[in-house]
Amino acid sequence: MSRGELADFLRRRREDLRPEQLPATAVHPPGRRARRTPGLRREEVAALAGVSTNYYERLEQARAPHPSPQVLAALGTALRLTAEERDHLARLAGQTPPGTGTATDIDATPVPADARQLLDRLGPMPGYLVNERQDILAWNAAAAALLTDFGWLPAEERNTVRLSIRLGGTLCSALAGAEGEFARQSAAQLRAASARHPGERVLGELVNEFAAHSPEFAASWRNHEVRAVPTLRKLLHHPELGDLDLDCQTLLLPGTDLRLVLYTAEPGTPSAAALARLG
Repeated sequence: MSRGELADFLRRRREDLRPEQLPATAVHPPGRRARRTPGLRREEVAALAGVSTNYYERLEQARAPHPSPQVLAALGTALRLTAEERDHLARLAGQTPPGTGTATDIDATPVPADARQLLDRLGPMPGYLVNERQDILAWNAAAAALLTDFGWLPAEERNTVRLSIRLGGTLCSALAGAEGEFARQSAAQLRAASARHPGERVLGELVNEFAAHSPEFAASWRNHEVRAVPTLRKLLHHPELGDLDLDCQTLLLPGTDLRLVLYTAEPGTPSAAALARLG
């Protein structure tokens, strides 16, 4: 159990929740003292979760004993956590969420043969597979033509986070002002991975590297953002195809911890016509 991380996560989710977001039937403890911050008070979260204020305060101060699954479920409801945030809370408390099994070594997950076959059948649609650390494990010809020839890169550089830092190493670069959403998505993905793989050295190095490079990543990391962002709009500039307006979609590969990342464009647009030329 990571008491400090658990305490920080609870505090940030409490501060993010506004009183007006709660249902009208929510019972608030009595008191008329002015709010010093826009979020809920500790006693309000405690009342909503059905635990004592003293116990909840000790949770946020990293002094409370190991919370039970029932308490975690009640806190998740009180703080209106998403499924991803509930899983993250359980892992911070030292509990594996139901149905997820035991976290395995990130490098131990093989790329299924049918996943490689799927990539090859995508034609002009760029796609690649990443693990929880955002290492690029497999890709198709269209992804190499759109982004970079990953096969020429050292294995440690085949990582979406490191490639975003070293934009000169890819064919495509993000247009000005379009980098923030990717940074926030990366922070959420790596934050969730760090809870599944505490102490993973390379993962920690990536986090430190990206946080030093991107203020958006650093802010998202501090705020414990773990909500999935399945689709991002990406504005890219390709030296031959020009400016591209693309959707970057991330899909979990069933039965694995791998994710399939696809680049698509709205049918009938210049970007769609440009992608078709990749084939």
